[in-house]
Parts: sequence; structure tokens; C-alpha cells
Amino acid sequence: MSLKLWGGRFTKETDKLVNDFNASISFDKRMYAQDITGSIAHAAMLGKQGIIDKESSDKIVNELKKIKNEIDSGDLEITDEYEDIHSFVEATLISRIGDTGKKLHTGRSRNDQVAVDTRMYFREQCDILSGLLKDLQTVLLDMIKQHTSTYMPGFTHLQKAQPVTLAHHLSAYFEMFIRDCGRLSDCRERMNECPLGSGALAGTTYPLDRDFTASELGFRCPTGNSMDSVSDRDFLIEFLNDLSIISMHLSRFSEEICIWNSNEYGFIEIDDAYSTGSSIMPQKKNPDIAELVRGKTGRVYGALISLLTTMKGLPLAYNKDSQEDKEQAFDALDTVRDCIILFTGMLETMKFNKDRMADSAKKGFTNATDAADYLVKNGVPFRDAHGIIGRMVLYCIEKNIAIDDLSMDEFKSFSDVFNDDIYDAISLETCVNSRNTAGAPGIESMKAAIERYEHYLD
Repeated sequence: MSLKLWGGRFTKETDKLVNDFNASISFDKRMYAQDITGSIAHAAMLGKQGIIDKESSDKIVNELKKIKNEIDSGDLEITDEYEDIHSFVEATLISRIGDTGKKLHTGRSRNDQVAVDTRMYFREQCDILSGLLKDLQTVLLDMIKQHTSTYMPGFTHLQKAQPVTLAHHLSAYFEMFIRDCGRLSDCRERMNECPLGSGALAGTTYPLDRDFTASELGFRCPTGNSMDSVSDRDFLIEFLNDLSIISMHLSRFSEEICIWNSNEYGFIEIDDAYSTGSSIMPQKKNPDIAELVRGKTGRVYGALISLLTTMKGLPLAYNKDSQEDKEQAFDALDTVRDCIILFTGMLETMKFNKDRMADSAKKGFTNATDAADYLVKNGVPFRDAHGIIGRMVLYCIEKNIAIDDLSMDEFKSFSDVFNDDIYDAISLETCVNSRNTAGAPGIESMKAAIERYEHYLD
């Protein structure tokens, strides 16, 4: 039996190097379940439409189910002598039920077959990745609840700016991951159209019921144009774009973890299970997981750029170039999935040095804006208040003290407006909790955010 689904037009065997270069089974075999499921739906439709007899349709369906069960259990091995997963499944079917198996491909091309397999596979992966992001968000939410009064400096330009809480800082990433889940959901919706029945590019003369196969496979509807159906890879480009944005968010978070883990900051301690040491320096405890998550982002970006570059010059309809879509997409998918899982574990076991974070906020003059606001509220024009506090900060830097450490006489030397209530006005607690506009770090605002996050995760 030939291992190829084609060959009648050829008089010579394909060169072995060409076979190896052309083959995709080494990576598309992971779609065996989707390929078999799509073939079952196609065979059932052929029987329903009378394109093949019902007995043949049932026989094909039953044997395909057996083949899938055997692959699932490990009793049947997918071997690499076949060109692709489609060839393996159909050849196995024919070897078992003979000529009846040869009827399966009626009204179908590998072009629409691979298109439906790919959409089904990555549709499922959108759901899996969303679930992993929700797991990460669950860990984040637990940490947010624990740290609504853990004060730390907020930064702009990597300079200490204003005091916030750890809960508020982590909340920013929770929001990013909400958007990531939304993008995956949108992507899933757009890829949820069924190309099966489009044939090679121009449909078929057989009376296929494309609505039936679309429904059987859980698609919203059939695709609208047969040429676009077999040549479109927009859904994979969009998926890789979504992975790239997820990776970018994880990379930003990882960068902060690396900074916070440094001796100079000392905000966190990463659990031993998610750290490594040095082969020469015994004191080292390196944030390798955070660094690798950050580093692998470039790998994911590469997959997106690669597919965009592959697709930019392809005329309608299908071209073999399109086979280059899956290997990169599989790699990016595996990379992002592993990054989310490992990042979640690292985050869940991380310890925070609350005192160090609060002390950093105090010594970074993060309450300088509030000191200026104090003067404004007591009748000093803002521009004058800004100058007064600027000179005060310079004085504190020279003395190596925080604004909070100034005596009342020192406060008065800058402005007679200052009174004893300045100490409460510029405390970290007051600075943070007086900010309760929507999205701000104040305790009331954070309670509202936590309630919203709990509702989102339900």
C-alpha cells in the first residue's frame, strides 16, 4: 500500500531528501485527535447526504473511533514514514477496512482538511491558555487581598514617584491578564468558522452539507469563501499576536521581579524551588525563571514575525509555504503555556519584605506631592508649593533623611504654613488611602477592585 495520498500522475519516486523536506508529520501529528474528529464528521455527512452508502459511512466512522482510541491509549504509534497526519490516519483506515476506507476523502482536499484541523486545535488552545491565565489571576487575587496595606514606592522612569500598595501594583498586572483573556476569546470567536467542504480551493460538485459538518465540529458556521478558507492564516497570526502580548506582560512582570530580587532593592525572596545558584559564587541565588520568561518573549515574537513574513507574498489560494505556520505556532504555544505555569508557581511561593518596601517608599520622597498638596490646601499657590517642597527635598538629600524625619522647626524654615498635622498628612497610610478615585490605590478603591476581580473569576 502506498504511504502517499497521491502519486497516480507521477512515474518516479520522490527523492528521499524531498520527502523529508516536504513532510510535516513530525509536528502535525499532535493534531491527530482533531484530524480524526474532522474525518468522522465528514464521513457522517457523506452518508447522510447519500454521497456514499450509509453502511460505508458507519463502517468508516466506527473504525476511525477505534483508531483514535488506540492512539490515545498508546497501542497505536504514529510513525514518521508518512507525509503528514492526514496520510497516516487515512492509510491506517484503508489498511483495516480496505476499499471502503478509500471513500473517506470524497469531496475533500488536504487543503480544507488541514485548515479545519488547525482551527479546531488552536480553538481548544485558546480555552486552555485562558484557563491558565485565570489560575495565575487567582494567585494574584489572593496576594492582592493580603497586601492592601503593604506600602511601597510607585515608579515612573524607574524613579520613585508616589507611594502605592503592593496590592495596587499587582492589580495592574491583573488588569493586563484580563485583556489577554479577552483577546483570546475574541480570537477564538473569529477562528470558530468551519472551512471543511471548501475542497482544494473551489468547493466540490458533491452535494455536501457544510452546515452539518460545522455543527458537528462545534463551529459557529461554515466559512464564507472557499479560496479564503484554505489559504487564510489570519486566525493563527492573531493567535500568535495574542501570545506575544501575553509574553510581553509576563516579561514586564519578570523584569520587576528581577529588580525587586536584587540586593539593592531586597523587596522579595524567590523560593528555592524557583531559583538557581552559581557554579563559582556560593552566595548567589538567581531569578532564573523570571529571566527565562523574559528571554523567551523574543522567541514568541519571532514566531509572529515569521508567519507574517511567510504570508505577505502568497497569492490565492493554498501554497505549500502555508505549512510553515504550524511548527512555529506550536513552539510559541508550548513556550507561553510553560511560562504561565512556571510564573504562577514562582509568584505563589514568593515572599515579600514589607518593611523594606515601606522604608524604600519613605526614603524615596514619594510623599513629596502630598506635602505640596498640603501647602496648596492651606492657601499656597501650587507653583510656589512645588518650589518649596523641591528645596525641602534637596535639604533632606543633603542630610540623608526623609521628609517625615524633619522637625517642626525645619518644616517652618521652609514655610510658616506647616503645622503639626503635616506628619499625618504625609504618612504613607494617608498618602495612599486618601486616593480613592476609581482605579487608585486607596483602601476603598482597592476593595471595589477586589470585588470586581472576584466577580470576574467566578
